[in-house]
Amino acid sequence: MQDLVGPALLTLGLVAVGGYLLGSIPFGVLITRAAGTGDVRNIGSGNIGATNVLRTGRKDLALATLLLDAGKGAVALLLARHFLNSEAAGAIAGGAAFLGHLFPVWLGFKGGKGVATFFGLMIAACWPLGLMAGATWLIVAFLLRYSSLAALVAAAAAPLYALLPLPALGLPAPQPVFVLAIATAVLIYIRHHENIGRLIKGAEPRIGAAKKA
Repeated sequence: MQDLVGPALLTLGLVAVGGYLLGSIPFGVLITRAAGTGDVRNIGSGNIGATNVLRTGRKDLALATLLLDAGKGAVALLLARHFLNSEAAGAIAGGAAFLGHLFPVWLGFKGGKGVATFFGLMIAACWPLGLMAGATWLIVAFLLRYSSLAALVAAAAAPLYALLPLPALGLPAPQPVFVLAIATAVLIYIRHHENIGRLIKGAEPRIGAAKKA
């Protein structure tokens, strides 16, 4: 974290606030309302993420939500890293955006579970790491048909991937990226506590299965 010495603490504070506010934008809610499909919080699981937006029957809205939720974390990280020339500042901005998505001030701090934003952050922070985490999600989801389990495995694997000695791919990742991967993984597990309970009980719906009311 030595590159924290350069940027002033006030600047880093502003970066964190800006990242949080950007991450707090509830694209799932805004998109579904604009499309006339109602409030996504009253549908399915009540989550504001792309998976629940898909339950409106609009794949285009779900895709837009996925890209925007992933993009807001990536944009926050990339802007801070570029203008402050600091990996740590980028990680702070990206982490703040992730917190904003999970606990958005505009929705009473009741937000999404952070999976799309997590992948956007990992790709922006270190693209080989992000692609490896994404591939992990795809493999687990294809084999076991549980979206939540795939997200949990990918989140747990990301910090390990960040430690791989693969200089040709930009790995191991810079220390702030490793810390960001750990922090976001922990938060993803916290936000998925209900899913973890259902997985243990064998009650978690598989991909493609209708969600019980």
